[in-house]
Amino acid sequence: MWTIITKNKKAYFDYDILESWEAWIELKWYEVKSIRAGQVNLKWSYISAISWELMVKWTHVSAWKALANRDSIDTSCDRKIFLHKKTVSYLSSKLKEKWFSIIPLELYFKWSLIKLKVWLAKWKKLYQKKQVLKERTLDKEAKRAMSKYY
Repeated sequence: MWTIITKNKKAYFDYDILESWEAWIELKWYEVKSIRAGQVNLKWSYISAISWELMVKWTHVSAWKALANRDSIDTSCDRKIFLHKKTVSYLSSKLKEKWFSIIPLELYFKWSLIKLKVWLAKWKKLYQKKQVLKERTLDKEAKRAMSKYY
């Protein structure tokens, strides 16, 4: 039913996830071909509100191999996403508050459609990130120590 194309793994480390929505994304035919081939990257992408529309920025979709004018295509152009009107107004109001961001975390197939998982997130502070890294290293060391005995 769902096949994940790509995830924004960096966002899981940088943000606390609050709410999520499933959104449509406006794509051109050659972008769909590239996404089906897995040539997409969400690492630095984010969503901004421009006059009651939500736009995905910095999503890199490579140009399709068989396309003749590959060099003239902008691979990181802004793409419109579609959500309900109430959701768009809610998200645009949240963007005006401090520390909140809207980020795309997953791009996936739902049946034959390409969908985008949109998350409302709050920035983690530096000490929170350090705490996560500290916990990871302690877990690794504990597993390593336990594996010696079993």
